[in-house]
Amino acid sequence: MARQLGHSHGAVRNAALTLVRRGEADQSGSGQPEFRANAKTAAAAQTAVISPPGTHAPRAQAATARTTLPTAATARTTLPTAATPRQTGPIRRTGGQLYHPRELADLPDVEALNRLRDADVPVLLYGPPGTGKTSLVEAAFPDLLTVAGDGDTTVGDLIGEYTQDDAGAYVFQYGPLVTAMTEGRALLIDDATLISPKVLAALYPAMDGRRQIQVKAHKGEAIKAEPGFYVVAGHNPGVHGAVLTEALSSRFSVQIQVGTDYDLALALRIDGRVVRVARHLARQVELGELGWAPQLRELLSYQKTEAVLGTKAALANLVGIAPVEDRDAVAAAVIKAVGVKEVAPLTLGKQLSASAVRQPPGSTGSAHRGRSR
Repeated sequence: MARQLGHSHGAVRNAALTLVRRGEADQSGSGQPEFRANAKTAAAAQTAVISPPGTHAPRAQAATARTTLPTAATARTTLPTAATPRQTGPIRRTGGQLYHPRELADLPDVEALNRLRDADVPVLLYGPPGTGKTSLVEAAFPDLLTVAGDGDTTVGDLIGEYTQDDAGAYVFQYGPLVTAMTEGRALLIDDATLISPKVLAALYPAMDGRRQIQVKAHKGEAIKAEPGFYVVAGHNPGVHGAVLTEALSSRFSVQIQVGTDYDLALALRIDGRVVRVARHLARQVELGELGWAPQLRELLSYQKTEAVLGTKAALANLVGIAPVEDRDAVAAAVIKAVGVKEVAPLTLGKQLSASAVRQPPGSTGSAHRGRSR
């Protein structure tokens, strides 16, 4: 559709999602959505609707409009609370992993984020590492580009910089911010609060009413944001060096706290005893008595480690990944919940002798293997 219309993928996707929300098209599939016309699509094509200023109607929709219809536009700004959600079950992300939506404002979280994108309301997700912030954004926006922020992130990492090609010549390589703007795509600034405020300042003109940036390093080129361009950021408050400045906070009208859904952990068949440990430690964190508790990422890692190395090693690893100052408390919680006598971080032991090395199951030595051949 994007190729035929000559518009960006993100703009066409937003237009299709708008039709779905209004009941004038159908959506199917998980992960990357698929759209089909329905009985109302032909009638919708006869009258284009331009959204009122500030809602940034998709370009594919706006390009066919010739007049503004006030009554229709007014209705466009009010989203029905009883609208059928687009996604309620597990969503397959681009990398193949499944994401299980959670409730947000009486909607599946992916649905809520898509509505906020349609209305161009930037979102900041905050919470401990491993709670699923990035997974949520990837599930909501299949056209996502991501910037992994840290203290070394530069303006060039956002906007672009000159690089040397195979012939030795220097060419300007646009960064993810410019790509997202020109293609009308979603952009995640992950760990945004680890990035220098001076670097983040390069992002702000693209997010405000100007929706335009100037690439000073490339002849002062002006880049305008196409419809569909959208910014979402992630913030880990407990990470050393993460500072949520007033300038950054003010750019995100909606700020959503993301924690671990321990009921989901049980539904994923993670050992219930370990989930109870995580809940207990999380309560201690809330009370300020502890600084760390296992989140969904650590619980999933526990499950995989247990499947490979066994319960004892998985419990030892769970204790070992905790910060040093919290390990005693984590170990005590594990001992109480699981009933083991002691548990210590996973550690290498003494070197095994050749005779102590385990043979594969069913094997009784080289002589037996020789006869079996």
